[in-house]
Amino acid sequence: MAKTYLRDGKVLTFANSGSAIASGAVVKMGNTVGVALQDIAATTGSGPVAVDGVFLVPKTTGVAWVAGGKLFWDVSAGKFDTMAATPATGDVTGAAIVAEAAASSDTTGYVKLTPGNTDIA
Repeated sequence: MAKTYLRDGKVLTFANSGSAIASGAVVKMGNTVGVALQDIAATTGSGPVAVDGVFLVPKTTGVAWVAGGKLFWDVSAGKFDTMAATPATGDVTGAAIVAEAAASSDTTGYVKLTPGNTDIA
């Protein structure tokens, strides 16, 4: 194995400088998002955040999700939304795609995180 190899990169350590983060919460990490794998204490806590995988996350209502559809993380709403909506400044685009179809009335949905494809609106 290469001497420069650190790890597979599916989980990163997040140093929290804000409010406490619950296990399973979506975490904005610079130019991408991940899912906290354990509770992370406020301001000085750090913990593992998955940036790869399929997770059940908060979803905006009013638009059905189609498998493979592009999503963005709406920072102010704290939910994933389809690209039919317009991302606002600070939202993270390209961070996930729809893993399983979801009805427009559903409040949660399954996403596949795609960390290498992100951008801040």
